[in-house]
Amino acid sequence: MSPEVYAKFERYPPHVKDQLMRIRSLIFAVAKTLDKGVDEGLKWGEPSYMVNGGTAVRIDWKPQSSTSLFLFVNCKTKLVDTFREVLPDAFEYQGNRALKFDLNADIPEEALRLCISVAFTYQKRKTLPLLDL
Repeated sequence: MSPEVYAKFERYPPHVKDQLMRIRSLIFAVAKTLDKGVDEGLKWGEPSYMVNGGTAVRIDWKPQSSTSLFLFVNCKTKLVDTFREVLPDAFEYQGNRALKFDLNADIPEEALRLCISVAFTYQKRKTLPLLDL
């Protein structure tokens, strides 16, 4: 973990940090199943994860929405619209850029794993109906 990402995680409240670290681990696990290396950094002040052939995902917690966690994707993709159609009850969706879920509930791991995998393979899926889900 880079010093800047480490510093960001250290600023989160402990229970938030724990959940975001679980999501971070899930991101790396998904990339490993795809045989892809992950570039980790900060983008717009949020931990960001990118692989070759995909689009970046970012994770964060916002004090103004203190009971929620977010996974952000590029708003110029059709990822959120597709997830909303295929996984209507897995998350609360914000516009075309974010998946929002409850900080104090179990992480919707299987749905999140699928979303990360699709984002990390977006370049080959982007022209397929429903991103081939």
